[in-house]
Amino acid sequence: MTQRHVDVLIIGAGLSGISAACHLARHNPGKTYAVLERRARVGGTWDLFRYPGVRSDSDMYTFGYRFRAWRGTKILADGADIRRYVQETADEHGVSGRIRFGRRVARANWSSAEGRWTVEALDETTGESETYSCAFLVNATGYYDYDAGHRPDFPGEERFTGTVVHPQHWPEDLDHRGKRVVVIGSGATAITLVPAMAGDAAHVTMVQRSPTYIMTLPQYDPVSVLLRKAGVPAELLYRFGRSRNIALQRGLYALCRSAPTVMRKVLLAGVRAQLGKSVDMRHFTPSYKPWDQRLCVVPGGDLFKALKSGEASVVTDHIDSFTETGVRLRSGEDIPADIVVTATGLRVQIAGGARLEVDGRPVTTRDHVIYKGVLLDGVPNLAVVLGYTNASWTLKADMACEYVSRLLTHMDERGHTQVVPVATEADRAPESAMGDSLTSGYIARGDAVMPRQGTRAPWRIWNNYYRDRRALRRAPVDDPALRFGGRPADRDAGRPDPAHAA
Repeated sequence: MTQRHVDVLIIGAGLSGISAACHLARHNPGKTYAVLERRARVGGTWDLFRYPGVRSDSDMYTFGYRFRAWRGTKILADGADIRRYVQETADEHGVSGRIRFGRRVARANWSSAEGRWTVEALDETTGESETYSCAFLVNATGYYDYDAGHRPDFPGEERFTGTVVHPQHWPEDLDHRGKRVVVIGSGATAITLVPAMAGDAAHVTMVQRSPTYIMTLPQYDPVSVLLRKAGVPAELLYRFGRSRNIALQRGLYALCRSAPTVMRKVLLAGVRAQLGKSVDMRHFTPSYKPWDQRLCVVPGGDLFKALKSGEASVVTDHIDSFTETGVRLRSGEDIPADIVVTATGLRVQIAGGARLEVDGRPVTTRDHVIYKGVLLDGVPNLAVVLGYTNASWTLKADMACEYVSRLLTHMDERGHTQVVPVATEADRAPESAMGDSLTSGYIARGDAVMPRQGTRAPWRIWNNYYRDRRALRRAPVDDPALRFGGRPADRDAGRPDPAHAA
């Protein structure tokens, strides 16, 4: 049994975890910290997903960190490039040496008597148990279950003689060249897979229960390409592109919510212009209003090009069953397949599946409201980093990590060692922290574990960058909803030599 103590312990070394660590390194240099990561490399989601064509579904000016420029010109970046960007960011800020890989966190317990978290982890490479302790815990694991994606059971699947694969666990040796491929789904993963596989496969068929709104973006940002050629410095170019895209992103969402009929016509007209008469528009005409579910984007219209070329097709129907040679639809149509990809979504969990406790009592995250989208009410010294559902994940996650850094500085300056958000009954609302405006499947499935949001600020989740920027980056840390405590002397109790802390 190995034990370590640090001031701040971060769970997860993906986009959010590296952001948290970098903010500590930049703004809290006196703090000792460590990062526990279950995988063998930095990157989180961008190390996990390795299916063909995997890429961001948000532009990289807003998907990148505020404090480190993304220097590419692709609007939607490849998964490998994103992982490399996260790794390089960790290296530049001296974070990489503080990460302990292969650690699965099983339990985290806050002790009121000791004023610290005790975290139990398993080193999955050796099978040894390890115990860490910290004054402040940051959960930066996102909300995906990395062990398994959402996977409906299909009747007759055992009869299928081909290969069934979920994008979350893509086999490295899967060869789709010359094969007939069926992709089940209509979300971001499905519309990425179809054009990526279509060039080499015999044919790719996307089978969807219902259509999704899809918008085409240029593959490269023409303004950025022009300004770069003109010699505009990369940092200035990044700040300009980021501010512009935040405004465009927010404006598009606001228009979709305030004028759904108009925006529906605009979005469908964009699809029709690219498809012409070659594809039936009913496959791209959702029954819901724009942004009732996440809007999907495709770079350079690659999906539509694959459909127009005849290399791919789309079918809107329910799957009745698998057959020996493919899938049978409710309409009775049989679609032959050698490979079936179940791009059917993700499962949601909090803290990477770890058990959270306060003084030995389990914390049911669904029973807690979340303060400014970051701190759980009634739980001391814990941050839960969550990104946006209606914009780039990193926009909110990065601000949340910056806020944690501000909070720790505030506590040190005033001699506090503990902080607890306290919500009243009037503050509590039944809606999930992921919002009540989106109807996506993973939103509904995540309702069982996601914290609640409140009826008013600072408990209300606005999913609005400009409001959150004021609340997290500019507003005073002192707040009547926060209870600070602890004695100044407690800060050094049990603290090891910082040189050996991580």
